[in-house]
Amino acid sequence: MQLQREAPDPLYQQIKERLILAIRSGEFEPHQRLPSERELSEQYGVSRMTVRQALQALVRDGLLYTRVGKGTFVAEPKIDQQLRRLTGFSQDVTARGGKPGSRVLEAQVIEATPEVAAALRMTPNSEIIRLMRLRLSNGTPLAIETAHLPFARFPGLLSHDFAVESLYGVLEQEYGVALTEAEQVLEAAVADVDEVRLLELTPPAAVMRMQRLTVDSEGEPVEYVLSSYRGDRYKFRFHLQAGR
Repeated sequence: MQLQREAPDPLYQQIKERLILAIRSGEFEPHQRLPSERELSEQYGVSRMTVRQALQALVRDGLLYTRVGKGTFVAEPKIDQQLRRLTGFSQDVTARGGKPGSRVLEAQVIEATPEVAAALRMTPNSEIIRLMRLRLSNGTPLAIETAHLPFARFPGLLSHDFAVESLYGVLEQEYGVALTEAEQVLEAAVADVDEVRLLELTPPAAVMRMQRLTVDSEGEPVEYVLSSYRGDRYKFRFHLQAGR
C-alpha cells in the first residue's frame, strides 16, 4: 500500500499505522522479527530515519520490542490485569497459562524507613524484612517488586528461597496468615536507570508504579509492597459501580 505523500499525517505516522494493521491482522505474529530498517525504507520509499521514527513509536507503545544486534520484534498483547481480587504475581501468571519466575535482588533485615514504618503501623527504626525480586513470566522480566514485612512477626522468613517459593504460600502455610484485603495506589512514571536495566526496556519507557498495603483477617498490616510494572506489557482493569 502506497503512502499518501500529500496527506496531512506525517510519513512515519502512516508507516506506523500500516504496521499496526499488519500486526493486528496476524501478518506479523508475536516474537516474529520485522523486516530491517533498510528493507522497510525500500518498501515504503522513505529514508531509514523515517522508518526508525515509526519503529521507535511502536516500541514506546508496547507493540514492538528490540534486541540489540538482532532486530525488532512483535510484542505479545498487553497483559490485562484485573484489580478486583487479592492475588500474588505467581498466581496471576499461572492463571494466564504462563510460567512464573523470580530473581532475588535483595533479602535482608533492615531498619524501617519512616514511610514503611508508618504503613506497617510500627515504631520508627523497627526491624523489617526487605525482599526485592525481579518477577518473570516465561523468562521475560515484567515487574520489580519490593516487599516489606515485620521481622518480629516472621523471624524465619528469609530461610526460604523466594526465587522458587511463593511468599504468599509461605505466609499461609508456615505462619497461618490469611491475607484478606489490600489497598493499592497506581501511578504512571518514566522508568529510571535501574528499572530500564532490570526490566530490559528501551528508554524513554513508561512504568506503572504501585504501592500496596496488605492486611490479615484481623486487619493487621502484613506486607507493604512497592512495585514497578512494565508499561509496555500491562494494562490494569478496574470494576466500578455508580454510587447510590
